[in-house]
Amino acid sequence: MKLIHTAIPGLLIIEPKVFGDDRGFFFESFNRRRFAELTGRDVDFVQDNHSRSVQNVLRGLHYQIQHPQAKLVRVVQGAVLDVVVDIRKNSPTFGKHVAQELSAGNKLMMWIPEGFAHGFCVLTESAEFLYKTTDYWFPEHERCIRWDDPALAIDWKLQAAPMVSAKDAQGKTLAEAELFA
Repeated sequence: MKLIHTAIPGLLIIEPKVFGDDRGFFFESFNRRRFAELTGRDVDFVQDNHSRSVQNVLRGLHYQIQHPQAKLVRVVQGAVLDVVVDIRKNSPTFGKHVAQELSAGNKLMMWIPEGFAHGFCVLTESAEFLYKTTDYWFPEHERCIRWDDPALAIDWKLQAAPMVSAKDAQGKTLAEAELFA
C-alpha cells in the first residue's frame, strides 16, 4: 500500500499493491495495522456502504455536522470523479478541494478525514462505489453543500447536465453552510 499526499494535508490517495496474472488479480483493500502505520490513524470503521449509479449522476457534497464521518472510498466498477472539499473554518486550506478519478481500473482509494464535504460524479455508463465510515449515518445531522457553488469552482468533468437528488439540489453554498470550527 502506497500513500499519495494531496494538496490538502490529511486527505490521502491510497494506491494498493495489486497482484495480477492471467487468472485475474488480488489486493488487500484494507488492513487496519498497515493503515495505522501509514497514516498515524487507528480507525474503527462501523459502517460499509455500496452504491450504484448511472453516468452523469452527481452525489454530494455531503457531510455530517455532528457525528462527523471519516471515509475510505473506492470504486469497484466503472469510474467516478471523486471530490473532497475542506470545510474546516480554521484550516489553511478551507474552501479548497481535491478531485481525483477513482476507477475499477486504477484501484485507487481516497482517505477522507472528518471535516470535509464529499461527493462524486459518475464518468462511465455506470459505477459502483464502496465506502467505509467511522461513524453511523445520522440523517438529522447530514448537510449538503451545492455541487455547483461558484465559490468552489469545481470542474466535475461533466459530459451532460448532471442528475442530482432533490435533497442535493437543495444544498447550501459554502458561505451559507454549517461548517466545522
